[in-house]
Amino acid sequence: MNKFFKIFTYTPWDSQRPNILTEVKMLSLKSIIDKFPIVEQSFFDDLSSNVNRYYHYSWIESIKRIIGPDGEDYDIKLWNLIWGIDNERRTYQLLIQIIERKATLVALAPPELGKLFSKFQEEAILRTLSILNNPKMMKFIIVLAPKGISIAEEQQILQFQKNSQENLNFSKLLKDMPNIKGQWFPEYSPRCPNCNQLITQIKGFNVGLLKFKCPYCGYQKS
Repeated sequence: MNKFFKIFTYTPWDSQRPNILTEVKMLSLKSIIDKFPIVEQSFFDDLSSNVNRYYHYSWIESIKRIIGPDGEDYDIKLWNLIWGIDNERRTYQLLIQIIERKATLVALAPPELGKLFSKFQEEAILRTLSILNNPKMMKFIIVLAPKGISIAEEQQILQFQKNSQENLNFSKLLKDMPNIKGQWFPEYSPRCPNCNQLITQIKGFNVGLLKFKCPYCGYQKS
């Protein structure tokens, strides 16, 4: 069963919709060759050199979310998506994870490239990486890098801020709300047994210890 990664990225190269997120679906390498191949550091050194030297090689911060085959969200800071078209108009999309300078090829597109990798395995991978770093063979190369934090992290932060604000607002509401007698706090002030008025003026009142006199109706009780 084929498994796919989903990459959500802005498209700043598209002047008509540079701030619209686009979903790119890519086939996991484990669905093709049952492993994630390691990419040598020399490939990235050459790619970085080409980005600095050639106008048709570029690097753009645009990735906002990466979802794995089982629906898991990944930290986008560890990922790059290499997207290119060669002079024969063949498309290449390679998703790479980099941890402590160790790069792993994780997913690819389109399906035709997957078939090539499935048939020729390591030979096809090395050939593809060589083509991508050959400025004379490529029409363009764009290296898509992470942009800020992922959408998933942004949503978690917003939810945390919302919850914190709601808690703050509730605490302030309790602090500012007047204590309307007997409505939201229990009322323990004594009542006159004659007129039933609350007797809040008597300080330190304790039933049976003080002489009681109602300030409203004049009722007295020793």
